[in-house]
Amino acid sequence: MYQFKVETDFESYDKFLLDNGGTYMQSSLWPKAKPAWSSHFYAGFNGEQRVLQCLILGRKLPLAGLIWYIPDGMICDYTNKTLIDEFVAFIKSEMKKYGVTALLTDPHIPLRINHEYQEDGLNAHIMLIDAGFKLNHNVENYIYKAPVQYYIPLVDKENQKRFTAEEIIHKCEKGVRYSVRIGDQRGLTYKICTYDDVKNNPSLMDDFMSVMSDTSERNDFMERNSEYTTHLMQVFKDYMDLSLVYYDKSVDKSLQQARDEQIKKNNERMENANDKLKKKLTNENEALNQQTENYLKRVKLAESYPDKFCVAAGLSVRFNGIAGCIFGGSRNILRNETRPSHYVNYLRIKKSIEQSCDIHDLGYVFVNEKESPKNPNDPLGEFDVREDFVGIRDFKASFNSDLMEFIGEYALVNKNIQFKLYSDFIPKARKLKVELMKKLRK
Repeated sequence: MYQFKVETDFESYDKFLLDNGGTYMQSSLWPKAKPAWSSHFYAGFNGEQRVLQCLILGRKLPLAGLIWYIPDGMICDYTNKTLIDEFVAFIKSEMKKYGVTALLTDPHIPLRINHEYQEDGLNAHIMLIDAGFKLNHNVENYIYKAPVQYYIPLVDKENQKRFTAEEIIHKCEKGVRYSVRIGDQRGLTYKICTYDDVKNNPSLMDDFMSVMSDTSERNDFMERNSEYTTHLMQVFKDYMDLSLVYYDKSVDKSLQQARDEQIKKNNERMENANDKLKKKLTNENEALNQQTENYLKRVKLAESYPDKFCVAAGLSVRFNGIAGCIFGGSRNILRNETRPSHYVNYLRIKKSIEQSCDIHDLGYVFVNEKESPKNPNDPLGEFDVREDFVGIRDFKASFNSDLMEFIGEYALVNKNIQFKLYSDFIPKARKLKVELMKKLRK
């Protein structure tokens, strides 16, 4: 019989987390990033041996009452039916004690990778259902994220060797490779900033926010502001950084001056060149002239903007071998002319490799409400990417990433009527909030 108790030893808690593949949202730091939520830590023991632990965040919602949430699920052996069953019995008693409507959890366990089933994910699903959890098929009222994410493996499992940034980019689609290779030939420069950098120079956060406000209509960022993002960086200052890509008119102008000079030299050389050299110089000039045409287009588009302004940005967290792209995007201006989103993602991947991460999480995409599963071996049902996220899905896939479908969000219900109100009300409230924010921004 297992023993469960409120966690008080956070040094042991974080050690167990690191030793068992825990994520930053399961760490003792995460509640500090979510001060509006109450936090509860629990641990399970088999004698003196720690075998389970979890962080639970709680928040009262209109009509629903108190909702509890376990970010990324419990850290435990999901194949141990006795452990799962006994923990659920314990946590039910805690829910009744606090008057909790329902406990939600979204374990960080893939059910499918590139559409192939993973035995661990299927077993975890079966264990949770057998223990009394219900699988939520309504993606619109997931408390945190959609369970479709794109990951780049940074370790070659066959050779047990870490990929280089150049090897990763070589695997990407041609357009990504090209944009990264010539990014600095389009007047792009970059900075990678720590929390201390942002603290000493708040304009860096202003640059980040200017990009996000221009590009993102996703409801996970629309409610954020610079204070929240700065606070998040402060909490995870040992694990988090900002990647900022700028378009610098002076840099672009100097590059164009060098092209103009090269065209002039080529024309001078052609006067006494043989046919073979003339052909070579002509082809080179044609390429330079095309680059000049693109340059003039950039100048025209950016004429009302400052001499140097941020065109792409990303907030990344690297914790326990997993690199996570939390927020990121590129401006509408110059998006097609400089492809800064490719450039900023390359910087993030390169930093992840430098910090010895095993996988690089490109982030998730929103999906429509899923169809109900056709059979017990298909607990999630098929995913259909939301129309306005098809382009984002294709962008992430262009980095040769693996598609991971996580086992979903589960609910352990204590108060059925209030949970029904939560299930019906929250999606409508979120949709209304998103529409209102879009109107306010426009």
